[in-house]
Amino acid sequence: MLMPSIFGENLFDNFMEGFPFGSYRTPSSFNSLMKTDIRDMDQSYELDIDMPGFKKEDIKAELKNGYLTIEAQTSQDHDEKDEKGRYIRRERYTGSCQRSFYVGKEVAQEDINARFEDGILKLTVPKKEALPKAEENRYIAIQ
Repeated sequence: MLMPSIFGENLFDNFMEGFPFGSYRTPSSFNSLMKTDIRDMDQSYELDIDMPGFKKEDIKAELKNGYLTIEAQTSQDHDEKDEKGRYIRRERYTGSCQRSFYVGKEVAQEDINARFEDGILKLTVPKKEALPKAEENRYIAIQ
């Protein structure tokens, strides 16, 4: 029986289960994309971003105006045919996602370390404090 779950990610995840041609699941459910864990370390922040179904080549990271933006785009085809070449199942999936984090204008691109392993993008962003501006002496002109 199909029942909504308050604990599940998607009402329709198990809808096609039990059919002879397999279960239906999107390669990466939009509800579970880019879930992020952020750890506050002494000198940096460590971000672990879940990116299931993506390859390293699909992911771009950009630092602009103090914002670290992670963008990913993928396209997948799943074709299955029987012995006569007739389609039993044909699914296509194209998707993209994007997420931004404000890291501060003091952080430079070369300060950020990134690696992708096991479907998780791991980033290390250093903590940098904004330097206080030197106090300028402003004199009032006396006439």
